[in-house]
Amino acid sequence: MASAITLAADAPTLSAANTGFMLICSALVMLMTPGLAFFYGGMVRVKSTLNMLMMSFISLGIVTVLWVLYGFSMAFGTDSGHLIGWNSDWVGLSNIGLTELWDGYTIPVFVFLVFQLMFAVLTPALISGALADRVKFTAWALFIALWVTVVYFPVAHWVWGSGGWAFDLGVIDFAGGTAVHINAGAAALGVILVIGKRIGFKKDPMRPHSLPLVMLGAALLWFGWFGFNAGSWLGNDDGVGALMFVNTQVATGAAVLGWLAYEKIRHGAFTTLGAASGAVSGLVAITPAGGAVSPLGAIAIGLIAGVLCAMAVGLKYKFGYDDSLDVVGVHLVGGIIGSLLIGFLATGKGQSDVEGLFYGGGLDQFWKQCAGVFGVLAYSLVASAVLAFLLDRTIGMRVTEDEEVAGIDQAEHAETAYDFSGAGGGAARTAATTPAAPAESKKVDA
Repeated sequence: MASAITLAADAPTLSAANTGFMLICSALVMLMTPGLAFFYGGMVRVKSTLNMLMMSFISLGIVTVLWVLYGFSMAFGTDSGHLIGWNSDWVGLSNIGLTELWDGYTIPVFVFLVFQLMFAVLTPALISGALADRVKFTAWALFIALWVTVVYFPVAHWVWGSGGWAFDLGVIDFAGGTAVHINAGAAALGVILVIGKRIGFKKDPMRPHSLPLVMLGAALLWFGWFGFNAGSWLGNDDGVGALMFVNTQVATGAAVLGWLAYEKIRHGAFTTLGAASGAVSGLVAITPAGGAVSPLGAIAIGLIAGVLCAMAVGLKYKFGYDDSLDVVGVHLVGGIIGSLLIGFLATGKGQSDVEGLFYGGGLDQFWKQCAGVFGVLAYSLVASAVLAFLLDRTIGMRVTEDEEVAGIDQAEHAETAYDFSGAGGGAARTAATTPAAPAESKKVDA
């Protein structure tokens, strides 16, 4: 009887504090998708602004419904073969009690699933930046539905689901370096290799039309990322979430400095686009690592990511793939950097006792990180390319050449981002309504 009392006392109970904290974090992660839309929307030309916004926004609708129907079950249900999960009680989110706790934690299942839903929404939206200016909206919407089903839900199970092969191997991914950023970056590369380049790539200027919009989007991403990262510990009882919060800020600031320093040396100027891109590269790189490294390690990760991602965005011109808004250069490369550096910089004093090479742990964790990184990269690259190929051969992925040149906003959405029809109207109206000067006055003036 005494043992039963002890077990009951040790069993987790619902924590109102952790539940409230996680709901706030979920809302912050949701904000990242509109933030990403603004970030990408400012980076494209005027004629593609609305399409870029919509490519992110539509993910909120499609992925939310699929997550309820079967996505949560596939990602976090009972493991099957270390590759996929399934729980029929979670199909349609049925048979989940209001106060039923997520296993081993003090938050309800509903809170965990809505937090993870926001990750699932954001990840395909990240891919869209590589495809700017040239993809049919219907094809993109269908691609999202297929991609999350075939790629994201299984990969989330590999990395975070109990029984997933990467989870069981001991791959550290605190908040999505592999499952989100490498996954999206590899998918972007796979799709653009299938659909080809924009008209005028490497010939026509394709400058951002609104750098203030880019900076606004980057700021929203940075703000939301605290929920993305700190919330991934699923509570706030032992300080690990606080460490992740601090490291998120530290690495991002360092990455801004690293990117701008490289940019000044390489191109002779500090640009706002570089500052915004540097911030995102730091956020990406610290995502897998922030619970395992110290703040000094976070500075190192941020600086390295800022410089290497700034270098990587130029690879598209060298190798000829048209990654419109540098998803490969920032998310794929940044995710790889952050994930692999865990093998060197893990202190053993954060989320686990795993130590990296620089803290006496040898290379064991580094090889585990390599397995996770390149396993996800290879699967996402190939699967995404196959999905894009099938869609391109059936319904077609690209708009026509005339529609691309004229502007995808008008072709796909029958709208434009900015209405200039009234420009100059005030001056014309003033001239038309001002009484003519008397004849005598005209003579005097003459």
